[in-house]
Amino acid sequence: MLKMENVTKAYKHRGQTVTALDNATVTIPRGDFVSVVGPSGSGKSTLLLMLGGMLSPSQGRVLLEDDSLYDMHPNQRAQLRRQKVGFVFQTFNLVPYLSALENVQIPLFLAKMDELSQAERATALLERVGLGDRIHHKPGELSVGQQQRVALARMLANDPAVILADEPTGNLDPETSQQIIGFLEEFNGEGRTIVMVTHDPRAAKRAKRLLRLQAGTITSHEDGNKAFWAA
Repeated sequence: MLKMENVTKAYKHRGQTVTALDNATVTIPRGDFVSVVGPSGSGKSTLLLMLGGMLSPSQGRVLLEDDSLYDMHPNQRAQLRRQKVGFVFQTFNLVPYLSALENVQIPLFLAKMDELSQAERATALLERVGLGDRIHHKPGELSVGQQQRVALARMLANDPAVILADEPTGNLDPETSQQIIGFLEEFNGEGRTIVMVTHDPRAAKRAKRLLRLQAGTITSHEDGNKAFWAA
């Protein structure tokens, strides 16, 4: 379960206070798949970063299961994030001079897995996303869609319970976008909780629920034609 309780994030910009998120309260049950939509600047990425333990609120609490993320020591929070949360970004964030295999091995190396086990797991994950014949290719030798699949494989390396995706199809053509969303649906079917920020209405509709933001405020929670939880 992910939960935000009366969360506000405000910061100073050119002498003025900007409220990126305003008194947000929402509960995301374990195993859910939520799309977060809204215009640019509405607070979508701020919400995602807070859920992932990457950006502290000005007020309020963010919980992952029973752990209040920002009441923890930063080292504890970082450890919890490595164990339970996987991130997918629009820009992939692959290391350009490493092969696909080596990119996927990075979190396994940080987790102190032995070298042989790293290679075996990374290979299996790349095969899962259809890149078994590209494991030694560097990002520059792969298509944009293939790079995003490497990023998906790397995200899965530590077997996260929660996946946070920020515009995962933003740089992709429609066909490849649908393929990436299909992978996310597959991961969700395995019981992983997914929160996805997107501008793509076709991608948003593939989620189980829709969360709308406007000017830092949660304006609606939708499940098809039904309103859903707003704690």
